[in-house]
Amino acid sequence: MSKLKVAVVGCGSIAKYLHLPKYHLHKNVEIVAVCDIVLERAEEMAKKYGAMAFTDYQELLKLEEVEAISVCLPNYLHASVSIDALKAGKHVLCEKPMATSRSEAEAMIATAKDNGKKLMIAHNQRFVPSHQKAKEIITSGKLGRITSFKTTLGHGGPEGWSIDGADSWFFKKEQAFFGAVGDLGVHKADLIRYLLGEFSEVGSFIETNAKNFSEVDDNAVCILRTVDGVIGTLSVSWAYTSGSDDNSTIIYGEKGILKLEADPEYSLIEQYQNGEVINHKFSKIQTNGDGGQTSSSVISHFVECILEDKEPLITGEEGKKSLEIILAAIESQVTKRIVSI
Repeated sequence: MSKLKVAVVGCGSIAKYLHLPKYHLHKNVEIVAVCDIVLERAEEMAKKYGAMAFTDYQELLKLEEVEAISVCLPNYLHASVSIDALKAGKHVLCEKPMATSRSEAEAMIATAKDNGKKLMIAHNQRFVPSHQKAKEIITSGKLGRITSFKTTLGHGGPEGWSIDGADSWFFKKEQAFFGAVGDLGVHKADLIRYLLGEFSEVGSFIETNAKNFSEVDDNAVCILRTVDGVIGTLSVSWAYTSGSDDNSTIIYGEKGILKLEADPEYSLIEQYQNGEVINHKFSKIQTNGDGGQTSSSVISHFVECILEDKEPLITGEEGKKSLEIILAAIESQVTKRIVSI
């Protein structure tokens, strides 16, 4: 089998610690080119992986041998660069959140369809073993009717992860558009959609109350209702002190409870009304605080979908639905009203 030839646009931390290492380790992938507006970063990664270095992604897109692109850029560039890559005949794996508006997301989806290329959004929560097992349990009906949930994702903030620290684009409104609610909330929105289905209403409280240098939010709590009437909370934060990262989800059903990534030893705990308790040990879910999500299956799934011509688990349409929950949360904060999706 000939190797899939890929390029990575943006050489910040998510590329450095996830995309590039995972592509490099994949036996059916060859990294052809990398791009970053900071030449030194591009050259460092190019040297490490035997690739060509660019500072202008448009020049990179002219390389006919490149078949697929990872877009690892500030949020405000996701749509424009992805669209340009798709028009250039490249498959695209775009970091989350896929865009900063519904219209941008729709344009990305339309461009992928028009050019017959795959568009995948890099939501990794669906690939976590405990989350996949929970999906299986919920679908089986073992929990009975689902009534409620709570899901949380919090850590110390991007300054401990981003290559630029506190000066990172993550904290700049013009480049990031969202803060924690977009960076972390969209992950959990995607997970809860994966587990429980689509949502109909969102309410939120979104604040910038922890980081005085940030132009975007760093704490958010959302209340959500599914189309089937399941209600719950989604909480995200960039303000957790070191060592207190939380990536947990609790699902409440009429016959029992599922605890996902809420216990230091067991990745998934099933607790039932009849007294039965089942503990599952899976590989530990990783956060940026662990030094990167190097065990994520996002890259291998993207490559597999291209080589085997399969539809990705998180298509552009799926990414858009998860983004719409976050956009509704922002609208709720502004209008002080519950927003229908």
